[in-house]
Amino acid sequence: MRGQMIILRDIELRRGSKLLLQGANVTLQPGQKLALIGANGSGKSSLFSMLMGRLQADAGAIEGMNNLRLAHMAQEVATTEETAGRYVLQGDARLASLCAELEAAEGSGDFQRAAALHSKMEEADGYSIENRVQRLLQGLGFAPDAATRPVSDFSGGWRIRLNLARALMTPSDMLLLDEPTNHLDLDATLWLEQWLQAYPGTLLMISHDRDFIDATCERILSIESEQLQSWKGNYSDYERLRAEMLANQQASFEKQQQRIAHVEDFVRRFRYKATKARQAQSRLKELERMQQLAPAHIDSPFNFVFPPAGKSSDPLLRLDEAGLGYAGKPILQNVTLMLRPGSRIGLLGKNGAGKSTLLKSLIGRLPLLAGTRQAGEHCRIGYFDQQQLEALDLQASAALHVQRLSPEARDQDILNFLGGFNFRGDTATQPIAPFSGGEKARLALALVVWQKPNLLVLDEPTNHLDLDMRNAMEMALQGYEGALILVSHDRHLLRNTADELLLVHDGVVEEYEDDLRAYEKWILGSYRTSDTAASPAPGGPELSAKVRRQQAAAERERLRPLQREIVQTEKALAQAEQALAVLQARLADPAVYTESSTRELADLVREEGALKAQQALLEEQWLAQQEELETLTPAG
Repeated sequence: MRGQMIILRDIELRRGSKLLLQGANVTLQPGQKLALIGANGSGKSSLFSMLMGRLQADAGAIEGMNNLRLAHMAQEVATTEETAGRYVLQGDARLASLCAELEAAEGSGDFQRAAALHSKMEEADGYSIENRVQRLLQGLGFAPDAATRPVSDFSGGWRIRLNLARALMTPSDMLLLDEPTNHLDLDATLWLEQWLQAYPGTLLMISHDRDFIDATCERILSIESEQLQSWKGNYSDYERLRAEMLANQQASFEKQQQRIAHVEDFVRRFRYKATKARQAQSRLKELERMQQLAPAHIDSPFNFVFPPAGKSSDPLLRLDEAGLGYAGKPILQNVTLMLRPGSRIGLLGKNGAGKSTLLKSLIGRLPLLAGTRQAGEHCRIGYFDQQQLEALDLQASAALHVQRLSPEARDQDILNFLGGFNFRGDTATQPIAPFSGGEKARLALALVVWQKPNLLVLDEPTNHLDLDMRNAMEMALQGYEGALILVSHDRHLLRNTADELLLVHDGVVEEYEDDLRAYEKWILGSYRTSDTAASPAPGGPELSAKVRRQQAAAERERLRPLQREIVQTEKALAQAEQALAVLQARLADPAVYTESSTRELADLVREEGALKAQQALLEEQWLAQQEELETLTPAG
């Protein structure tokens, strides 16, 4: 890994007539992990383009980028019939080229060339490449057969995941990621956290997921007032430091007091309800913390509330012994769920478990396969998913979108409402065609809020939203008096809005009695991380000798199956090594390279490649088993 500083000196950057950066200075240390934050349109993506050499600074200089291996996550994928596995593999251009050359040499019968290429593959650890590709695809939530399917088979969001996998596959000294969690679910987000924590190079990423930033970054770069401000620590540290700084600015004192009083009112109202569930207690702690951090968002351009919903039904909506799925194929069975006024539910579950299927069935978009769905007389549903963005009329203005919902509404009332979502002036009255993904997401959410629903059904509502807008949405949802059911990879949003968690898995929907932290550990356990290791509570009582012996015996019994697997892997590895030695001795015989032995040589070279691949796979399996054994074995 090349260790070199990257220095931005007196950078001025414009896009058209808009000044983004002026006299900006920052130094990135090798191996640092940084999050780049700032309002939509502040220049984050332009800064990335400048670092990649696609955009020239209008003034100033960048030092340290020469000879730096740079990897980045593209935002679009062209339609291609190439397989997903091959597409990701090409992130490592050198190995992809070696694989292609080897394929061509073997295909044309040039086995001497193939033998030389096999040696290069071994030197470059090329025999593990397919396994590396498979691990990346699996970690990012792809199905087991995804590597063999053409890229054109996948939807836009899944193609963005392929771009992410390809960027992670690329050998690099610096990795640039632009909103890497936008199209990920919670499980894949947690896997990516683990991957980035282990990445040895310099990481610079644009992200609006505060928990993700907290888990992966040690420094924040914020674009504020055309400057790059560097803050030590993660996003929570930045928020605390900024709150302290802004709290000292007298000019915003009155507005701060209003915001703090607003949060305190939430805390008072919620405190008497949060007496049992762990997640409710967790949410109460988050609310109390927000009281101190309210000043950090005092200059946010967003400020909206959900208006009172009026008449309601109890229950608002219910499913009884429902079978859910598509085209007669069941995904979830015997689902019984009641949504009452004030219900606040977060859905958990691995990718493909059926969370979105449940939401679409609740709103009536997906017919039930069995059971019943009953909506209350006064149930008014507000539904949001990413498809809502595609349904917007690009030739209409934000104001016209609202007016179409309520033709009788006064123009000024509509403009006042849109101002809370930072659609002001021409932005509110001109066609939305030039809107960014974040602006379209804000408008789609505004349309949901305008309709005064008493049941909110939200499927990944934070995609494309910046940190200030996410904070405003959390605040609005805190005051929302209707029912809420939510799917989100944004753990901060889940903690701040859900009182109850449901787990969707193995074809059922059931109450999850623990909190989000426990769920994270469960997910990470499936990726064989150290989170699976249980540690005794500190300061616990000394155990008797008999109890210790019993525990030791139970521990040995628990580890025995894994130890047997390790022994079997070691035997298979020894056999593969022995077979490879015999084969390589045969390849050392000059008689094999005579013209009459061409076919035998081809077979030997092919068999050698297969044995090396098998050896690499067994070595990796053995290392994984040893890591799991170490994880499961108590310290001491």
